[in-house]
Amino acid sequence: MALVKRKGITISRQLMDEQRMFPEATGALTALMADLVVAGKIISAEVNMAGLADILGQSGRTNIQGEEVQKLDVFANKTFKRRMEQCGHICVMASEEEEDPVPALPGYEGNYTIAFDPLDGSSNVDVNVSVGTIFSIHRRLSPPGGPGTEADLLQPGSRQVVAGYIVYGSSTMIVYTSGSGVHGFTLDPSVGEFFLSHPNIQIPELARYYSVNEAYWPYWNDNIRDFVDYLRGSDKGHVPCSARYIGSLVSDFHRNLVKGGIYMYPRDTRSADKTAGKLRLLYEAAPLAMIVEQAGGSAVTDDGRRILDIVPERLHQRVPLIIGSKQDVAVALRFLKGERP
Repeated sequence: MALVKRKGITISRQLMDEQRMFPEATGALTALMADLVVAGKIISAEVNMAGLADILGQSGRTNIQGEEVQKLDVFANKTFKRRMEQCGHICVMASEEEEDPVPALPGYEGNYTIAFDPLDGSSNVDVNVSVGTIFSIHRRLSPPGGPGTEADLLQPGSRQVVAGYIVYGSSTMIVYTSGSGVHGFTLDPSVGEFFLSHPNIQIPELARYYSVNEAYWPYWNDNIRDFVDYLRGSDKGHVPCSARYIGSLVSDFHRNLVKGGIYMYPRDTRSADKTAGKLRLLYEAAPLAMIVEQAGGSAVTDDGRRILDIVPERLHQRVPLIIGSKQDVAVALRFLKGERP
């Protein structure tokens, strides 16, 4: 059997090296990330065994989003909550699966908050499609000590100190940024450690792929339809992009980040709130927007607002999302204004 060529840098080493860049750092954020990594390893092991462990399928309840909760959603949510609530560095957290903020255990309150989607795309596990975890970390706004508040969670993406995701696929990867570039680490299951596999990820400026659910075409406005036509190459002078849509946000985003692409989930006429989109600001749009901007890309709403500038008004606020390669997002903005290249 061929030897596996491993990178020498582990995620714990990377985090420590980043900590040394800030002499005033206490090490709390590094320790928080270490607990988060452990949660990811636990979920990865369960996802990989899902077909053998009677953990596939629906749990029989719906979450605050009105979505059917999968058994793996429940497991991932409990795993993250248990690791975070007593890690000693979180004062309050928010989960896509929970209606209200979740406080840290008394006596374990720290100076950070975390918002997370514990298992994005979980309905795809039944058919062996990649799924993932998305997370967003802020510093608390309330005075140190004691429980955090909902206001600590309702901060714009521009104030994130760390954002990232874990993708559980043919291999398990964690991709994160702390504001100094985007780095990807792949789990070596033989030693149980994440090794640096994708240093300083830069998204190509031009998209090779576009990712959007075209079944919703009848519900879009004309500007979105025209832009999708443009991506297909219907407009003269534009090299067509290839359509790639998995239906698992982390998987679609990860491919586009590495290969070059644009992902869209615009609002449509089926929504009761015609100003809202489908994806959650705190758990999905904001953390991925920080990552893509650190990698040289862009993230906006379908009315042209920068995702990272939006101040959330409620925990489960939804937004339209256009995210990916910088030049293609810029062209999308022109189409959204009614202009054409």
